[in-house]
Amino acid sequence: MITIALSKSDWLNLVYLVAAMLFIFGLKKLSNVKTARTGNLISAIGMLLACAATFFFLSGGQAVSLIWIAIGVLVGTAVGVPVALKMPMTAMPQMVALFNGFGGIASLLVSVGDYATPLPAEPHAVDALVSIGRLVEVDGHHVATWNALLATGLAVLVGGVTFTGSLVAFGKLQGLKITPGRPIQFPGQKPLIALLLAGGLVLTGWLVAEPQAGWTNGANAAVALLLGILLVIGIGGADMPVVISLLNSYSGLAAAMAGFVLSNNALIITGALVGASGIILTNIMCKAMNRSLLNVLFGGVGFDAGRSATTGSTTKGRVREYGVDDVAIQLEAAGLVIVVPGYGMAVAQAQHSVKELADSLEERGIAVRYAVHPVAGRMPGHMNVLLAEAGVDYELLCDMETINPEFEQAGVALVIGANDVTNPAARHATDSPIYGMPILDVDKARSVVVIKRSLNPGFAGIENELY
Repeated sequence: MITIALSKSDWLNLVYLVAAMLFIFGLKKLSNVKTARTGNLISAIGMLLACAATFFFLSGGQAVSLIWIAIGVLVGTAVGVPVALKMPMTAMPQMVALFNGFGGIASLLVSVGDYATPLPAEPHAVDALVSIGRLVEVDGHHVATWNALLATGLAVLVGGVTFTGSLVAFGKLQGLKITPGRPIQFPGQKPLIALLLAGGLVLTGWLVAEPQAGWTNGANAAVALLLGILLVIGIGGADMPVVISLLNSYSGLAAAMAGFVLSNNALIITGALVGASGIILTNIMCKAMNRSLLNVLFGGVGFDAGRSATTGSTTKGRVREYGVDDVAIQLEAAGLVIVVPGYGMAVAQAQHSVKELADSLEERGIAVRYAVHPVAGRMPGHMNVLLAEAGVDYELLCDMETINPEFEQAGVALVIGANDVTNPAARHATDSPIYGMPILDVDKARSVVVIKRSLNPGFAGIENELY
């Protein structure tokens, strides 16, 4: 008989492995609205398992004060639960931005706190830190290893950028006066951003070369916080879906760096998953707008919000207003109605009314489908979640590539609160900031009905010639 003796470290890593499997399995289920809640639950169980193992396997539960952990959990719960319950779906992008920011500042504080914590007095505790690669002996003194110092500097840099960048994104989405939705750009902004980024990397290298130079963490944090503000204030509201995805990736990368600081495999894996998925989603968003990430970060789309009303238009016309009865006649005569939701639908909380209208049309034998542009709304998947909340069958939610060929067969394209993603100027107006962006081909339907709060330009700051 072969007996295998597992140490506490072995058991801990085994639990982390199980937790990582739950994270990946849960993430897979998040790709489908029908299984998303189950995916969330599975991932939450994995995180609970990882946290419990961290608290109780390390030093017999004495590695951390569970009293302070409990206080933190209670305070966070007292704040988070009411906010989550009262937060309307229209404000969900702002909430996600705040979550990203909190993740970034947590990684920054954890890394700085670990660096500032004195070495334990017990020799066996020091030996344990040496054995897991967090300390190395140099000239009779124990100092942090170069890779731990590098991770500390990067966690401070990325975490700081994520925190202030997310706060600015929150302000833009919330419509705060201090952070207007239009891009804020000034001469020398890009060189200053490059200088700050280079300064953060230099300070990180300085920390690695001089482990006792703790002041570099404070300087690096200040640089990162300012860098986060400058990076996001120059981005307009039209690009907020991409910014949220990118900040989400940043928060994951910061968490992974903190995991390297603490030599915590679960944190490394979790951060890597969040960082990778955020980058993939950011790339999808950029492709949906036919723009590069650099253009999103520094292009300033929507900068001139007061552009001429004819910008991007080839013809001038007048808006034709329809009454309810006129639209009802068109809908009844349509064999296929394609609904195009946008952020206006979210603001009006009209998703349930849209579902009722669709049910009424289907009872009359009229097919209804939903065309969801990848950047519709203010965050990826915003429209999908709203419509799923109203009970719309997920199979009826079609992406742009699937639904565009069907517009020519549609009797009515019903645009509800969408703007830039339906603007035909994207096809031909070379001077338009949305030129080349793939759009929903609503203008190819036999009839187009637009429900909109006003005829004001969308996030891109240009008139929609469809109107």
